[in-house]
Amino acid sequence: MATFENLLLHLENGILTITVNRADKLNALNIDTVKEIRTAMQRVYDDADVKGVIITGAGPKAFVAGADIAEITELSEVTARNFSERGQETFGMIERCNKPVIAAVNGFALGGGCELAMACHMRVASTGARFGQPEVNLGLIPGYGGTQRLTQLVGKGKAMELLMTGDMVTAEEALALGLANYVVAPEELLPRCVEILQKIMSKAPLAVGLVIEGVNAVYDKEENGYQTEANAFARCCASEDFVEGTNAFMEKRKAVFKGI
Repeated sequence: MATFENLLLHLENGILTITVNRADKLNALNIDTVKEIRTAMQRVYDDADVKGVIITGAGPKAFVAGADIAEITELSEVTARNFSERGQETFGMIERCNKPVIAAVNGFALGGGCELAMACHMRVASTGARFGQPEVNLGLIPGYGGTQRLTQLVGKGKAMELLMTGDMVTAEEALALGLANYVVAPEELLPRCVEILQKIMSKAPLAVGLVIEGVNAVYDKEENGYQTEANAFARCCASEDFVEGTNAFMEKRKAVFKGI
């Protein structure tokens, strides 16, 4: 099993909690941390014992307060492209994962941290959380998918404003914009994420994964989302979970899904 220098992993009752553990750096994403996130996500894909994922940050101040600026200052035009593409690939693994991934945003989610949160399927924020893409203050733009996912979540006009001003928004503002799903007190953050995942985990796993695939297809210019949905619907109808779910409904009992 892989060992991690910058992440803490804890599996309990099917939920894998991935904690970015660089509290002294406000959990800033350096290159090694992004690589470790990729490795951790590969475990999520491969490990049948993992049914859902929470991603959060260590300490009381930050979810992830951006990228490691010291590393960014060393980038050239060529290495910057590779840097961006590697991060996009890693965050794409989160977005495409067929198991639910929730960001537990416990503080600052800025730059790469906001991009990490947006790659997750849902975001639950503590009352003290702050979201933002302040890259223009450094003469940069987001490189890990921020221009794309922020626009998808909050709309073109507001995304333009936030990306060009570099302004932060509060948790409540994020909720109003659709950037956060819930805002809760800090002590309720992880319990709420667990509650949501437990509800999802009680549903048919194959269907949940295909919901993720179908929603993602809305934003894939190379896919016909309606055809993706029809194909996924057909796959569900060929599954044992479909038989179990419909029989359980008719028999007025709780379904026992196996993910097949």
